[in-house]
Amino acid sequence: MKNLLTSLILIVAIAFNNHAFATDEMYQNIRGTVTDAVTGYPIPGATVIIQGTSPLLGTMTDANGKFELKRVPLGRQSVEISFLGYETRFISGLLLISGKELSLEVKLEEKVTSIGEVVITADSKKAEARNELAMVSARTFSVEETERFAGSLGDPARLVANYAGVMTQNDSRNDIIIRGNSPTGVLWRLEGIEIPNPNHFGAQGTTGGPVSMVNNNLLANSDFLTGAFPAEYGNALSGVFDINLRSGNANEHEFTGQIGFNGFEGGIEGPIMKLKNGQSASFLANYRYSTLELMNDMGFNIGTGAAIPRYKDLTFLVDVPGKKAGRIKLFGLWGNSSINLGRDLTDTAENQYNQRGTATDFGSDLGVIGMTHTYYFNEKTRLKSALSYQYSRSSATLDSVKNETFVPFVRQNEKEIKLSFSSQLRKKFSASDNLSAGIIIDNYSINYLDSVNSRDYGRFITYTDIDGKMTLFRGYTQWQHKFGSRFTTYSGINIQHFALNGETAIEPRLAMNLVSSEKGSFNAGFGLHSQIQAKGTYFFQEYDSLSDSYSRTNEDLKFTKSAHFVLGYQHQLSNVFRIKVETYYQQIYKAPVKESFSEFSLINYGDQFGAPIEDSLVNKGHGKNYGVELTVEKFLSQGWYFLFTSSVFNSKYTGYDKVWRNTAFNGNYVFNLLGGYEFRLSEKTLLTIDIKTVWAGGKRYIPINLAESVAKKEDIRDWSNAYNNKYGDYFRSDLRFGLKMNMKRFSQEWGIDLQNITGYKSLFIEGFDGNKGETYKVYQQGFVPMFLYRIQF
Repeated sequence: MKNLLTSLILIVAIAFNNHAFATDEMYQNIRGTVTDAVTGYPIPGATVIIQGTSPLLGTMTDANGKFELKRVPLGRQSVEISFLGYETRFISGLLLISGKELSLEVKLEEKVTSIGEVVITADSKKAEARNELAMVSARTFSVEETERFAGSLGDPARLVANYAGVMTQNDSRNDIIIRGNSPTGVLWRLEGIEIPNPNHFGAQGTTGGPVSMVNNNLLANSDFLTGAFPAEYGNALSGVFDINLRSGNANEHEFTGQIGFNGFEGGIEGPIMKLKNGQSASFLANYRYSTLELMNDMGFNIGTGAAIPRYKDLTFLVDVPGKKAGRIKLFGLWGNSSINLGRDLTDTAENQYNQRGTATDFGSDLGVIGMTHTYYFNEKTRLKSALSYQYSRSSATLDSVKNETFVPFVRQNEKEIKLSFSSQLRKKFSASDNLSAGIIIDNYSINYLDSVNSRDYGRFITYTDIDGKMTLFRGYTQWQHKFGSRFTTYSGINIQHFALNGETAIEPRLAMNLVSSEKGSFNAGFGLHSQIQAKGTYFFQEYDSLSDSYSRTNEDLKFTKSAHFVLGYQHQLSNVFRIKVETYYQQIYKAPVKESFSEFSLINYGDQFGAPIEDSLVNKGHGKNYGVELTVEKFLSQGWYFLFTSSVFNSKYTGYDKVWRNTAFNGNYVFNLLGGYEFRLSEKTLLTIDIKTVWAGGKRYIPINLAESVAKKEDIRDWSNAYNNKYGDYFRSDLRFGLKMNMKRFSQEWGIDLQNITGYKSLFIEGFDGNKGETYKVYQQGFVPMFLYRIQF
């Protein structure tokens, strides 16, 4: 705390010192591209102006839809983009700094109304998804929001936990629970390509982890969808992260250095070469490695005891904006992580990663390289294709600790290679109608070798041993029609075929949006969704001790399926202030359950680090999620913003016994309140203060069977009362201070994120210590300060 107060005093002193000597006005450039919202085709001749400047700063887009505004004053700026026959776009709250040019990708919607009518599309559409076909349960998020919201730590997954319908159960991970669904139902896409779990320390089949590999310094505005999503998104039950990378500066080289929670990092971007079409190819790249080791040395408890997390990652993108040959993007994401937990027997600190009486060595790798090609037959017809190679691996060595001796328990080594090809044709027939159709082919090569030291047989039993392939084929088509400017409909169908067991699913999707008044609009959506099981689940083996042989009993498992129904209303009180209500019902069916373990269901997969090891599963389970969500939001304007979201919901499932129980994710309610204010101390210095508070229902748990645990000297759970009760409510408040300083040739930023400032103890888990014969409790993260320093030039 003494070091923390010293840091705060230093930041304030620097701010006032900089304020005292600030005299000269400073400038920066804004560049970007204006395209059609449906096809992405560049719009030449569009007008781009800076609101509120005198004399008025403005320009027009060139033949490639590109523009550049030079010598724009630093600070918050508002940009207006217009073109004849299109709705005018007004973007406010853009922050311009001295160390980096601001890049914009602006999409304009063609007007369905008469040419003489002018429609201003201002911040009233600020939260709408980039994908114009996502009309329900969807919103966009920006790079700045991943840092502005206290507690987000530059992580998109932690950011969206503030949105309605979303909650987390574990401070040590960024798993996302959407409307009571398992986090394994989330789909991640990067540049339109579906990718494995993009988080460090992520096990196969999971979608979250303690630290994100997705670098927010490289992100463009991206989409987050929570239900009834369009037909182009398949093989997912709960939600979609549709992440986009920005292109590098095509005019000059820029550099970024940063120290923060996500790592020590360095970034570079700039032009590569001038092309014959007059445009420039560009690149960007960023590399970072673990910061937590340094924090551990400073004496802060980071929740891992004596263990030190080690991780590093690399992200890059090359953009070649051709004209006749089309636009090519080459991008990659690579990450490596490892940690050793419980090996120091003198360390008695509780942590959220490892149970008492166990020692774990865990490692994971991810490698993704992809290429997209966008070709325009004409200004109304586009073909976009993508090809990618993906590699993921996780390994775990888990030992029991008995009488200060390590006893081998679990050995896991799991690898996947995925080759993916996708292609989408999009045709815009008119301002009212557009059609798209596409295919996606994913070929998996999997190599799993997993075993457990069985108490019953006194030796290791191999529960997974597979070196094989599987392929998932998908095709979709989708149509959007606008009945004038007030009523829009969407219809689509997704078809997917899993070659391993020959199953085919046909999934219709429907949505509509009705503008009922100048400020109000209704939306509704429906969709059928299917998802394959985690790949290893199909190959779990049942051991027969009499014949000393194994048999695979899960290979015929079918898709888990769900039907989504969504109804919502949004009221726009002003261009920057909105209220939104959504209600939903989701019916899940054909979930894997087990006859000899009647309380079990894979619906609850994801409440622990790894996958449940169960053979002989059948698709006879059900689930249902329903609730209502409220969003009250004022976007950043006049130096301040706030966001209030609430979700009240219920999440149930049945096992083989057909008894309805709470799911592991049924917290019942979550409330988030965020706000922030900016103090412009001078033309060069901006001080920000942001706060966040979350109150949510406690974590569901399976109680300890104390008598049996004492008798067997190990943690035994009472499944007959699975998830009946919750731990106490979860409560946490985070406070963030930020200081942005503009110098002549570079900009700097300092940030302090004070997590759980009240030190409130939310119970995470209760366990049983077999060595001591006693129960113990592990709490969520206590008070932890996180620091950030960034320099851009």
